[in-house]
Amino acid sequence: MTKKITIILTLAFLILLAGCQPSPTPEERLKAYIDHWNNAEFTEMYSAYLNKGTKDAYAPEDFVERQQKFYEDLAITNVEVSYTKPAEETEWDPEKPADFPVQIQMDTLAGPVAFEKTMSLLVESQDDTEDWFVEWDPSFIFEQLEKGDEVRVSTTTADRGEILDRNQKAIAINGTGYNIGVVPENFKKESSKEELAEVLGISVDFIDEKMNQSWVQEDQFVPISKAAKNDKELLEKVKAIPGATYQETAMREYPYEEALGHLSGYIGPITAEKLEELKDQGYKSTDFIGRRGLELTLEERLHGKNGIKLFIQKQGDNGEEIMITETAAENGETIVLTIDAELQKSTYDAMKGEAGTSAAVDPKTGETLVLVSSPAYNPNEYMLGISESRFKELSEDPLNPLFNRFGAAYAPGSTIKPVTSAIGLEADTLNPTEGLQIEGATWQKDSSWGDYRVSRLHPEAPNPIDLNKALVYSDNIYFAQQALNMGNDTFVSGLKNFGFGEDIPFALELQSSQISNEGTIGSEGQLADSSFGQGQMLTNILHLATMYEPFLTEGTMYKPLLFMDEEKSQVWKDGLLSAENAGILRSGMRSVVVDGYAQSANSKTVKIAGKTGTAELKGEIGEEGQENGFFVSYDSESPDFILAMMIESIEDNDGSDYVAGFAAKVFEEYKAR
Repeated sequence: MTKKITIILTLAFLILLAGCQPSPTPEERLKAYIDHWNNAEFTEMYSAYLNKGTKDAYAPEDFVERQQKFYEDLAITNVEVSYTKPAEETEWDPEKPADFPVQIQMDTLAGPVAFEKTMSLLVESQDDTEDWFVEWDPSFIFEQLEKGDEVRVSTTTADRGEILDRNQKAIAINGTGYNIGVVPENFKKESSKEELAEVLGISVDFIDEKMNQSWVQEDQFVPISKAAKNDKELLEKVKAIPGATYQETAMREYPYEEALGHLSGYIGPITAEKLEELKDQGYKSTDFIGRRGLELTLEERLHGKNGIKLFIQKQGDNGEEIMITETAAENGETIVLTIDAELQKSTYDAMKGEAGTSAAVDPKTGETLVLVSSPAYNPNEYMLGISESRFKELSEDPLNPLFNRFGAAYAPGSTIKPVTSAIGLEADTLNPTEGLQIEGATWQKDSSWGDYRVSRLHPEAPNPIDLNKALVYSDNIYFAQQALNMGNDTFVSGLKNFGFGEDIPFALELQSSQISNEGTIGSEGQLADSSFGQGQMLTNILHLATMYEPFLTEGTMYKPLLFMDEEKSQVWKDGLLSAENAGILRSGMRSVVVDGYAQSANSKTVKIAGKTGTAELKGEIGEEGQENGFFVSYDSESPDFILAMMIESIEDNDGSDYVAGFAAKVFEEYKAR
């Protein structure tokens, strides 16, 4: 009987004990809690899973709102929380905490974060329900975070990448300049304000606005404007104004100023619109960004990536900083161009501020050595913050220095004649030694041409006219007749072989060269016009220089390159000209300078060869128009580069020989280096 009672009591105790075991298990409760955690469901985590001690210590805003704000401000994503499963035979004692190793990982704006913590669940009653509840503190957000600590972010600005020329000369660099400003206690006279405003091209109100900022102290320097390091004249004027001074500061520099202005471009403060567009790429409101030229085109490579540090600031004035995670700054790339900055400056200076454009290429590699648009703006002015009056002056300048001419296309005039010759020679329709009998100043095939006639530049040319004489005297009638002889299809096909009608394979967007607006030739008159670079034909200046490469490479035209790390001598077009025919044209282009009408290029120190060209821009037949002068040339003894130059409005300057003189100066200075 006693034994039976003992068994009954034991069974009753076990039943009672089983009734005290909360259901579900702590593991099941933890799994549900972690599911909410991975979905950032903080309200559910707080209300249904945290124990009383945690809720007493942390109000809902400390748990729910703070974590929501962290996720937003710190760009927390890809949160993955997991736990280590207990052994299968584990029996949970409701009188003791149930401990689980929890693994936490996430991505933040400063980089990935991963750590492991032990999470405890305790049995207690809440709202008449007995269950397992989570014991929590801020270290489950970030491992060493405690109550009262702050989580902070600091940024390390990446250095902007620099642009160098082929010889490591600076084109756009992180140099220094000057902040121009005043010390208020020394700058009291109204006359000084007026004088400084005039010197800087700003208003007195603007100076007052700067001086009335909340942080300004009487004995502190207040920046008003900026100046380039080499603007000595401006700095001297500032120094002469009582109370005005300047201080050196880090600044983007463009040492070659206007000579490389259109190519380098410039940077400026990021706009609110652009910041909104690029905020996910690490830009901030104080950043500068490329505005024009290569600074704009290469922005992604030059800007770099700012470094970001995420850290815990412990309590107290001298609280310790504990690193959470950090992404180091990645400075922008240093980009080395194929451009020869000194040759570029020499070319720009040789053009004497005339409206025009120039390009030079290495005929052996396709490297672009010069890309000039003249006149130009000084990128330092824009980067510093150009005044309204100065911008108005540039905008209204009739020579249009803000227009990038090397990106455009122009009628090439007679500079296309060597290309026309090459097409005819290769098609066997042009015999270089055969002379044509050409009489008079104008010519037309027959009466079907109506009023259209081809005009000669030099009717005095002695008959018969062979290819060499045709080049020397730049005889339009000769080339018109050769084009008619080869026919429309052969001529158009030949031009396409030289790259007409297709995108120029270059790092910058350039206007393509065109045969005509439609890409075809619709009449014999248009065929004649196109043979000497008129009609609707247009060429880009860089492409024009590149088209002369086959005369030196015996038939190969290379892709024009801009970056030194590009593979050299990439073939764009091949088989354009035989060695024999290339030699014939080289001889003819040397004769153009020695015996023809490019006498200004007949240098005593450099044996220049090339072809001049004059393109007349007409509104109507018979109407006098603007004339653009061209000269495409090279040193016949040492062809290190081909230079194509165009000057606008040369009608009052003795024609294209005027341009030949500019080009000769470039070659002479290059040889004298």
